[in-house]
Amino acid sequence: MRRLTPVLALGALLLTAMPAHAADGPAHRESYGTKAPYAPGQNPRAYQRPPAGYTAVFTENVSRHGSRAATGSEDGDLILGLWDKAREEGQLTGKGEEFGPTVRALMAAMEKVGYGNISGRGRQEMRDTATRMEQRLPALFKDIAQQGEKIDVVSSGQGRAVDSASEYTGALAAADPALKPLIGATRTDKDLLYFHKAAGGAAYRDYIANNQRLKDTLNAISDQPRTHEAARSVLRRIFKAPFVDGISDQVGAAQAVYNLYAIAPAMNDESPDPDGGGWGMDRYISRSDAAWFGYLGDAEDFYEKGPGFSDSDITYKMAGVLLDDLFKQVEAKRAGTSHLGAELRFTHAEEIIPLAALMGLPGSTKPATPSKPYTYADNPWRGASVAPLGANIQWDVYEKDGRYLVRMLYNERETPFKAGCRPVAKGSAFYDLDELERCFGRD
Repeated sequence: MRRLTPVLALGALLLTAMPAHAADGPAHRESYGTKAPYAPGQNPRAYQRPPAGYTAVFTENVSRHGSRAATGSEDGDLILGLWDKAREEGQLTGKGEEFGPTVRALMAAMEKVGYGNISGRGRQEMRDTATRMEQRLPALFKDIAQQGEKIDVVSSGQGRAVDSASEYTGALAAADPALKPLIGATRTDKDLLYFHKAAGGAAYRDYIANNQRLKDTLNAISDQPRTHEAARSVLRRIFKAPFVDGISDQVGAAQAVYNLYAIAPAMNDESPDPDGGGWGMDRYISRSDAAWFGYLGDAEDFYEKGPGFSDSDITYKMAGVLLDDLFKQVEAKRAGTSHLGAELRFTHAEEIIPLAALMGLPGSTKPATPSKPYTYADNPWRGASVAPLGANIQWDVYEKDGRYLVRMLYNERETPFKAGCRPVAKGSAFYDLDELERCFGRD
């Protein structure tokens, strides 16, 4: 979240009321934003059967890496510096006495995992998703093994993506050892899976760094009275009032507490609680304050990576390279030029979020007009649903007599393609490849 100067013209249009779920109580998944741990969106037993006579011939995915440690120690360092000072001055609350040791233990666990690296929970998320893929398509993987088809594996090259690929493919090999020699070494393609930092993202990076409208909009959203109220509320759980009064950047300090709260579930496996109860960071931030900071984080991701402004596609146009690759793999299978049984890709939120917007996936279909900023009240975009840790888009491909059908799963939920794409029958999850090419302008 940013600390910028107020822009009242936009700020006056914002809804400052809490999301409906934001009363005190157990943490709500939305409040974690894109740090929300993964959960499959549908019971596999509820998946539709393919039309009669069709058999699976190929599958592919785009997966965000699994749950991870924070990318750095800045938040912990900032808030512990304040905590140490407050302890010396006798300015900790009763709850605040417990806060410092908890944060130090969490930081030690993240340092052991490695900042930015995949955690125990993240490794399990990858293994479980892979196992469900194999269980969803047993005949396909049996054919892959019998026919000696290859499984291509590609990542952004970042450690957490590489490790996610290793856990994922390891689980596939464990499910059927005959697959192991067919799984290729994970190769790196930054243009495809780290495009926001590659040559194709140059205009995007300029937009993030220099676009004044973006800065003004995010400033108006973040610098509201509710933000300052929430910040003080968070800090008062830890520090006594006179100490909070002396903190020069209360929002920044509270943001650090929120960031630690948001990453803690991703580190559950490393917590000292033998019963899996986690770190208990929700003791230090109310549900309503977590919801507000979660909204601010979602707003930033919405404008910087997602649907953004209605008159611009700068945040997601560059994802075209990834959408092209999804189609090219299926088209090569149809043409008989591919000998792959599966294509597995491992990437980041900075790629999943724009791809979801480009494809018109649920929750990513509504940009904000320049005059009416993003709010929870009038926009369905939520980071915890669009791109949680471990998020994935999967295409299963079926064939009969030379006709190819595609079924899409988004976070393992059967998901229709964008409006204007016609399934093979009303309510079906299956689409003719020719129809998808028409619908996406590839014919």
